[in-house]
Amino acid sequence: MRRILVIDNEEYIQEVTQICLETVAGWEVLTAGSGQEGIERAAAAQPEAILLDVMMPDMDGITTFQHLQQNPATQQIPVILLTAKIQSSDRRRYAEMGLKAAIAKPFNPIELATEIATVLGWELPGGT
Repeated sequence: MRRILVIDNEEYIQEVTQICLETVAGWEVLTAGSGQEGIERAAAAQPEAILLDVMMPDMDGITTFQHLQQNPATQQIPVILLTAKIQSSDRRRYAEMGLKAAIAKPFNPIELATEIATVLGWELPGGT
């Protein structure tokens, strides 16, 4: 079973993402409500991927990603950004930083698992 960590300060987003990914893909979904909590959970749980919100108080998603990259225990985990604002220049910058992809918010909950699986090259149950 795939394990994915969702780092987002909005509980609603955590819940929707968790329900979607567990129901549609059958993945184990862990959640964290802040960048610092996410860094700690990632190191402890070693998820196979991280969904990371860009706009968070205290520590934003980019700073959180940089901390994950600096830690040998988490630097190999692929990170996908969740962001409300996304332009092609942002996509290029994110790719140069080593981020796997950026998914725009609000996202379609039904399609989220497919988007993540496509980015990471994962198979979904049912062969999609």
